[in-house]
Amino acid sequence: MRFREVIRAPFWLLAFIYFLFMSLVVAVWAAVGNQPALVTWVVSTILIVLIALKSTLVIEVDENDFRAGPAHIELKYLGLVTALDSKEMGRLRTRDADPASFLIFRFWRSTGVKVEINDPRDQTPYWLITSKRSKELAEILNS
Repeated sequence: MRFREVIRAPFWLLAFIYFLFMSLVVAVWAAVGNQPALVTWVVSTILIVLIALKSTLVIEVDENDFRAGPAHIELKYLGLVTALDSKEMGRLRTRDADPASFLIFRFWRSTGVKVEINDPRDQTPYWLITSKRSKELAEILNS
């Protein structure tokens, strides 16, 4: 493994979502009583754990492949990889986004990389990926 990065949801975001779930639990308790509120609380707790697990983004580079979340591609099909600061990343994921591009980003992280694709069979021009260590990732993929 040449590079591995795991991006998880921040605690503040999970706490806010759980607060919203607990508001629902209180509303259920006030409307119908203790037992339905207990069931709602258990379901809410399970949901927050699932949200934390499903929102995790794993980026890996090994000798042959590049993986970002559920997607992977052989390194030989990668073109230029550019590290993006928050301003460039913001433009590329909104106003300047190409509809044919592959976007895998987390809104709580503002930096990332643009990975150009050089595969004649693939119509995707580039991947836009969130990364905390975008400069390091770009260096590894460009080498």
